[in-house]
Amino acid sequence: MMNLNQPTYDDILRLFQETDRKFQDTDRKFQETDLKFQDTDRKFQETDRKFQQTRREIKVVNESIGRLGNRLGDFVEEMVRPAAVRLFREQGIDVHEVHRGVEASRDGDDIEIDLLVVNTTDVVAVECKSLLGIDDVNQHLLSLGKLKKLLPTYAEKRVMGAVAAMVLPDNVGRYAYKQGLFVISQSGDHLLIRNDVKFKPHVW
Repeated sequence: MMNLNQPTYDDILRLFQETDRKFQDTDRKFQETDLKFQDTDRKFQETDRKFQQTRREIKVVNESIGRLGNRLGDFVEEMVRPAAVRLFREQGIDVHEVHRGVEASRDGDDIEIDLLVVNTTDVVAVECKSLLGIDDVNQHLLSLGKLKKLLPTYAEKRVMGAVAAMVLPDNVGRYAYKQGLFVISQSGDHLLIRNDVKFKPHVW
């Protein structure tokens, strides 16, 4: 008697063909997925390359800005140095010497003063910046507090401080004034000390 549930050769062939078709379809989808993955990986590598390139360009720009800032600071020093005699004599401080780029280091501590204005009784340490900020003022105040220790030649003199800048925000100028510093800025073609007649410089 014939078994109606037993698959025929044609049934087996169709099943095999269907399985093979599904396998090929799965393989095709797998290859498509792999291609998409490779494309995504390529785009990621391209994005990473652009990111690294951007970082390098930003570094170059920052270094250029830093060099420009230093050159502008040097320019401010060159403006203030020849004017220092006039500026401080107008404040009643005679000037015998003007020293640029004074550095000192003792006992693991150090300072760097852009300009040092000197006479027989007084020393004025001037910080010169292209753009002056509050942090610059605070750093200069720290240097002034260490000046007599690190430059004992001036230990018996009155030490005062000044800040000079090409760009000097009003709030920074007021802050420096309140700390007892002379404030030097540009007005037209000339430099001037912005402190009024009520100003009393802090003496270290």
